[in-house]
Amino acid sequence: MTTEANKVTMHRFVEFINTANEKLAEELISIDAIFHVPGQPEPMRGPVGYLTIIGMMRAGFPDIQWVLDELVVEGEKVAARFTMRGTHQGTFFGVPPSGRKIVVQAMNFYRLSDGKFVEEHGQPDMLGLLQQIGAVPSH
Repeated sequence: MTTEANKVTMHRFVEFINTANEKLAEELISIDAIFHVPGQPEPMRGPVGYLTIIGMMRAGFPDIQWVLDELVVEGEKVAARFTMRGTHQGTFFGVPPSGRKIVVQAMNFYRLSDGKFVEEHGQPDMLGLLQQIGAVPSH
C-alpha cells in the first residue's frame, strides 16, 4: 500500500476507535494482528482483541474520544500522536469513578500490511491519566 493509502486507513482507524464499530474492526484489523498494551503481560490479538482494548477504556470513560494530532507514515510504519478526552464514570484500573474529565496524550506506533493493521505499540500517558482521576498524587 502507498503512504497516502495508509494515511487514509489511519483516519478510518480513528473513526473505528471512536465508535468501536465491529464492522470497521474486521475491515481494518488483520485476524493475526498483535497489540502490545501497557500493563498487560500478553498482547491482545486480532479485531476482537482491539475491541477488548476499547472496551476497557470505555468501561472507565464511556464518552472517551481520540483526536489524531499528528501522523507520520513511512511505508508500512505509522507513528500517531493522539489526545484522548473523556469523563471518569466507571472503574478504571481499580479506581472508582471520580467524575473527573481527562485530557491525555498517547503516542502509538503501528505496522500495516495490505491495508490492515498487523501490529501496535501503544504508549498512553498512564501516569497523567491516573493523576487526573486522583489515583496518583500529581505533585
